Amino acid sequence: MHSSPRRAPALPLTPPRTPPPLKRSVSGESQSSYASIATTVSRSSSRLLFGEIPLTPATTVDGRSTRANSSICNLVLSTSSSFLRFWLNDACRDNLLAHLEHEDLPNCRLVCHDFSNRAAPFLFESLTVTFKPSTFSKPARIEALNRIGRHVKTFTFYMPHSQNTLLPPIIDPVTGEEKQFIYEPQLQTPQNSSGRIEKVPKYGTPEMTNLLIAQYPPLFHAATNVPAFVSAFSELINLTHLKISCPGYENTPVHRRSVVDYALISLRIAVERAPLYSLHSLSLHPIHPGGLLYLHPMHGFGSTPSSAKRWTQIRRLSICMESLTAPTTPRARMQSLEHLRILHAYLRTLSYSLTRLFFRWKGVRGPSPLSLDKEPCMLPIEESSMHPSMRGTIRGPRPLRFTRLRHMELENAIMDSTQIADFIHKHRRTLLEFGFEDVKLRHGNWDEALEPLTAIAGSDRWRRTQEEVMDVPIVLSPVGVEPRIMGPLLEEVDLAIEDVARVEKGFLRFTSWK
Repeated sequence: MHSSPRRAPALPLTPPRTPPPLKRSVSGESQSSYASIATTVSRSSSRLLFGEIPLTPATTVDGRSTRANSSICNLVLSTSSSFLRFWLNDACRDNLLAHLEHEDLPNCRLVCHDFSNRAAPFLFESLTVTFKPSTFSKPARIEALNRIGRHVKTFTFYMPHSQNTLLPPIIDPVTGEEKQFIYEPQLQTPQNSSGRIEKVPKYGTPEMTNLLIAQYPPLFHAATNVPAFVSAFSELINLTHLKISCPGYENTPVHRRSVVDYALISLRIAVERAPLYSLHSLSLHPIHPGGLLYLHPMHGFGSTPSSAKRWTQIRRLSICMESLTAPTTPRARMQSLEHLRILHAYLRTLSYSLTRLFFRWKGVRGPSPLSLDKEPCMLPIEESSMHPSMRGTIRGPRPLRFTRLRHMELENAIMDSTQIADFIHKHRRTLLEFGFEDVKLRHGNWDEALEPLTAIAGSDRWRRTQEEVMDVPIVLSPVGVEPRIMGPLLEEVDLAIEDVARVEKGFLRFTSWK
């Protein structure tokens, strides 16, 4: 008998294995208990605009895990030992995260809790905030800033000038007369002896407060909320570089109040009162001429005798200032002079601590802020032309001296050669490098301006290393003509270069000197 061959039992077909999703999941035993909380967190996370991961039951306020390490860092512990050694090496891991694209860091943080903690310092190292009515007053934003604020090293405060920032005159609705408003910042919420919050008018009197609430936009009230600014900046405990950007000033009326100025007052007070002990760099790109008045620690609104203490930490200052408008009326001329005095006073306040200074006029060339005491428009008038009661009281600005300055760059300015020579000679013991880019000389030439270098170096060797920029014409020989002798041709080219240099002698640019 022939027995038919038996068939082997068919193996059950298994579906292809799919890789696990790269996102955090809640364990099965706790999924039901945390369902409602996770739903609330997911809803609130859509309103957080700083890019952070909201708190979940798996984490606490300080970022530490409250569950088992295996349930949170599942991906890290389940990978190969080679990857684990790579990830646990600080130098390798930080080098990898530093070279990741900024757009990939948020996705990397969603892998697991350990990835989130490691990538957070690189993702939130630089933070830019466009000021809006709810920027510092929204509780969800402050909670988010509380979690990521310690990672922020560079903070950019962006508030452009626009039609929405212009403030109309305050009109009495009954009489139709214009009301005068004298602003005094409210630094803290007043409380009585029992600890209860007193209802004190924010803007001086109840009548003025009601008028401002009715006639001024919400952006103004957010800009004058000084406690909110202080609370937000208090979270940036490791801040090293503060950037302030207020563009669009050239498209707004000159004699109109702006919300930007009130925001600068609140920002300055917040910097002075927050624990920003690591702050050492300040960039104003760009800033309008009157903006320095509200950033001045001694002359600004709400200043105290200790206001300048925080600003003495600034070692690097970079300013790109809107150019002054051409004075067409006596009032415009007085306003331009006042803006120059404000600039001079602001630089004087920071002159004792600065080691690096950059200044550029945005637009048309302006006077040198380093030597405003020698500008013709800033010199005091002769006493014979003054009223007898004012003689001996009005003086010009005192010369600036930066006792620690090592690097200086000045761009898009107009000045005399004597001003440059005096500045170099005055700072010869500390200055290591300086640059005059796109600087035009009114009087003198660059040889006179840089003459102190010869006395400092003991010779004129620096002349052979200077950099000259000029346009040299190229002369092409006609086709079909016998080639000319190279000797006479080179001599003619040298003469042409000398002619161009003679014409453009006063416009040469010395980019730097070391």
